[in-house]
Amino acid sequence: MSQELIKQLQESADYIKEEIDIKPKVALILGSGLGVLAGEIEDKVEITYDEIPNFPVSTVEGHAGQLVLGTLEGIEVVAMQGRFHYYEGYDMSLIGFPVQVMNLLGPNKLVVTNSAGGANRNFNVGDLMLINDHINFMGTNPLVGPNEAELGPRFPDMSEAYNQELIELAEKVADEQGLGLRKGVYVGMTGPTYETPAEVRMINKLGGDAVGMSTVPEVIAANHLGMKVLGISCITNMAAGILPEPLSHDEVIETTQRVKPKFINLVRGIIKEL
Repeated sequence: MSQELIKQLQESADYIKEEIDIKPKVALILGSGLGVLAGEIEDKVEITYDEIPNFPVSTVEGHAGQLVLGTLEGIEVVAMQGRFHYYEGYDMSLIGFPVQVMNLLGPNKLVVTNSAGGANRNFNVGDLMLINDHINFMGTNPLVGPNEAELGPRFPDMSEAYNQELIELAEKVADEQGLGLRKGVYVGMTGPTYETPAEVRMINKLGGDAVGMSTVPEVIAANHLGMKVLGISCITNMAAGILPEPLSHDEVIETTQRVKPKFINLVRGIIKEL
């Protein structure tokens, strides 16, 4: 099975390479409502996921469902405009598949973004949070199954899942832009339901600052590959039980639209420094 995975990855990467004439240095994953950054990429080639052999297809509103390749701040990049989630019914190993394909195109750095609920009561809707660690509450792992040594070790180290140098770089860029950033632990849940107030209290007691339904599988896959990861959460709503209002995906999209300028400026500034 593992050799079949290598074959599928190579087929996907070869198809993409035929469509481009660049070798990306940085990979980006753009979460719900944050795909606007792909519009900033210059000299771009857009490839819809359903064109790429073996690729899954995104089914969630706010996810465009395409790879965008080109230059951002003079750096060659590949961006996922829309991602895949465990709750969509995909096997967990398939959630890490696009990261493995992008790595074959050349990048050794991954900037992963998401929309998240704020579990930390000191946070505000619209905050941007640098992820300095995560807790995997998804009940499984994208690396379960046979390990392929060509991709990485059987037992990957996760003691610095989010690269400290990249975190410090992001903090420096934010300071230069006069942008206040939060920093904290992201908790990955399966979804698709939002968490209950009791679950949010548990997350808070365990040291979680933000909660969402993505990111963790992709970051595990990236660490397996030896990629350096920077994670940014947009706090699009306060998690259940903190405010009296019910939660909705419309609120998520609305908040990302509001924070769009500072999000774009921050990521552009980070890419420029890379």
